[in-house]
Amino acid sequence: MSDGDSERRFPAQRGNVYRDAWCGEILANRVGTTVRVAGWVHRRRDHGGLIFIDLRDRTGLVQLVFDPDEITAEHFQAAHRLRAEDVVSAAGSIVDRDTEHVNPDLPTGAWEVRVSSFDLLGDAETPPFEIESWSGEAGEESRLRYRYLDLRREAMREGLELRSRLVSAMREFLDGEGFLEIETPVLTRSTPEGARDFLVPARTRHGSFYALPQSPQLFKQLLMISGFERYYQIARCFRDEDLRADRQPDFTQLDIEMSFVELEDVVDLNERLMAHVLAAAGVELPLPLPRIPHAEALARYGSDKPDIRFGLELVDVSDALASTEFKVFSGTIEGGGAVKGINAGKRELPRSELDGLISEAQDLGAKGLVWAFREGDGWRSPTAKFLSDDELARLNGMLGAEEGDLLLLVADTIPLANSVLGGLRTRLAERWGLIEPGSHALCWVVEWPLFEWNDAEGRWDPHHHPFTAPVGEIDPDDPSAAMTQAYDMVWNGWEIGGGSIRISDVEVQRQVLDLLGIDAEEAQARFGFLLDALSYGAPPHGGIAYGVDRIAALAHGTDSIRDVIAFPKTASGSDPLTGAPAPVDAQQLRELGIAALAPPPANS
Repeated sequence: MSDGDSERRFPAQRGNVYRDAWCGEILANRVGTTVRVAGWVHRRRDHGGLIFIDLRDRTGLVQLVFDPDEITAEHFQAAHRLRAEDVVSAAGSIVDRDTEHVNPDLPTGAWEVRVSSFDLLGDAETPPFEIESWSGEAGEESRLRYRYLDLRREAMREGLELRSRLVSAMREFLDGEGFLEIETPVLTRSTPEGARDFLVPARTRHGSFYALPQSPQLFKQLLMISGFERYYQIARCFRDEDLRADRQPDFTQLDIEMSFVELEDVVDLNERLMAHVLAAAGVELPLPLPRIPHAEALARYGSDKPDIRFGLELVDVSDALASTEFKVFSGTIEGGGAVKGINAGKRELPRSELDGLISEAQDLGAKGLVWAFREGDGWRSPTAKFLSDDELARLNGMLGAEEGDLLLLVADTIPLANSVLGGLRTRLAERWGLIEPGSHALCWVVEWPLFEWNDAEGRWDPHHHPFTAPVGEIDPDDPSAAMTQAYDMVWNGWEIGGGSIRISDVEVQRQVLDLLGIDAEEAQARFGFLLDALSYGAPPHGGIAYGVDRIAALAHGTDSIRDVIAFPKTASGSDPLTGAPAPVDAQQLRELGIAALAPPPANS
């Protein structure tokens, strides 16, 4: 604990009738002074005729001591009635605690405030869950229903304070690099960006709708065409998509765009940006970051969001089985698929766990999973009898197998083999403790395809969005070969940012839209404002957008972005605190020219 006059993190409270000091600032340099503090009752104890209150504000805890010899009987009786979460303001003198009562786990644990007077500012009912001794027993629904209580917990407060520091660091760095913070519209028009839009009916134009922005993508390109050259924004974005632990329907992006740049310029600036931002969280980021081509990420890690903190890399062993008579393998290879494997290292698992791994692989989409332990030059595996000694030797060599190593193989289409083993890879690393606690690994995923085929719709879709610049010219007869100047930043297996060099030539933009099935008439109707702008002289430009929620969650060491968002939604997109989404009255709908076809939910 500090006993000096450390750098003040909070402004002085001079002249404030409720307090002139923060709880976390009751330190040795203030012993002998009189202060007034305010906050919430964290804990109350009666001992030896004295009343002890741990008072909490956002800076920490301080112990208040109520001695009947030092305050009025009325104040002492009132202190006796205080309950957890009551709000009080108390005045008194700061003294050293007795040596035997020092609390080394508390920054203010060597001192206390001997109370001379206090005021009860707010009564508290009994909370629906314990705040002081949090053990995780309250479910998510209850925590979100009473979010204002949940946010009183230290871990939640620390997460939001860290988030604030990270955002401040983002602004600090970009301001220093000559960027301008510019706001873009929240009410705009619907454009295809990969997810469903949230629509807002226009009261003055019945039948027309605004869309809430999935990103400021087109507006930031227009700002580059306008000549602002360096732009950023802490932008609120909205996507109507299925939720996960790392997704919310409304979320926050750090949006960046730069003019007169190539890919290397954007990468360099963003590496320095992230090093500066993570330093605010106490994380040192070695530069430059590794760059992994998209195809290599899928081949080695089974994911385009690779977690590179551990090994268990995928290996294509199809060449070792080129002439195998084992039909499961030979049929897959002849059909254009692959046999891929992971060396899971030296471990001995019971048959029940091995059967469990097979079930997990099937849950991930595989037809099955081959497991084997290297024993001598061969395998201990139900599959060993179907493979020749030469094939086993080649497999052991390609997988780097040593005595006792567990090998896991999947035979399937290449995309499915990658995704199944990639999913198993992550699960096993967590299960077996292969990830060093508190470790961080960031990388770029680069060299992305421009298009991906949509089997369900029978069309080409953009891998990122329709405004990403291709590498060289696009062969209209072979869109699958087109590559793009795109880049994603990945942190511990989470994509935290993605961007690209943009299309700055209007004819290239028209060609890309046409290959996506958007003809000239539709392109003009939906993107005419962008196409027109590009025709008036557009500079080469590129940028990136970061998920602020994800960055804050990773820096805070939590696997859910809800822990670093003040008022998040549930996994179903609802808000138990306010009851949103909720029906609106018929008059509001009539004013908008809208009729509700579905009845409101029974519990609304």
